[in-house]
Amino acid sequence: MLQEAELVDGRRLRRSQNRSAVVDALVELFEEGVYQPSTGEIAQRAGISARSLFRYFDDVDDLHRAAIESQLERARPLLDPAVDADAPTRTKIAGIVEARVHLFETIEPAARAGRIVAHRRPLVAATVEESRAHLRNQLRRLFATELRGERAVFLPAIDALCSFESYELLRVHQGLSRPKTVAALVAALTKLLDADGGSR
Repeated sequence: MLQEAELVDGRRLRRSQNRSAVVDALVELFEEGVYQPSTGEIAQRAGISARSLFRYFDDVDDLHRAAIESQLERARPLLDPAVDADAPTRTKIAGIVEARVHLFETIEPAARAGRIVAHRRPLVAATVEESRAHLRNQLRRLFATELRGERAVFLPAIDALCSFESYELLRVHQGLSRPKTVAALVAALTKLLDADGGSR
């Protein structure tokens, strides 16, 4: 009986290890700029056969979702901007910009991959949208004072400025350095949230 239990435990451990190896393989491919690898490429990188790949995942959709969620989980400690909602407006702006840039630097490969395949992978699209909703709500709470009344209309613009898409546009497509990206975002947010130069 004990031997049978050990055998079952060993199978579970191997399954968990192989599943982790597949996720890690896909993340590595993302980091190398391969955002839509074939199942053969993923299996080869993971050290398993292509036939056995879907013993651990329902389908490619499930595999991509697992890889993206693993990166989000690793980045979870970076989600907190470490600034209080009662802090001065410009302190909050500096804090959220630094936090978002650091977060996006960390999850960049998986975030880019998720957006590339989201249009045809519903599970991935749902994960991306959940992440966006969380980050949007974070801004709503952090800048609740600044977004009162008529200024509530600025939230969608602030959300867009603080998104991964804006980060990628500035860093990759416009070729800005990290300091210039931070400066551009801080300046834009200041115009929207603290245009009068006041400090709440």
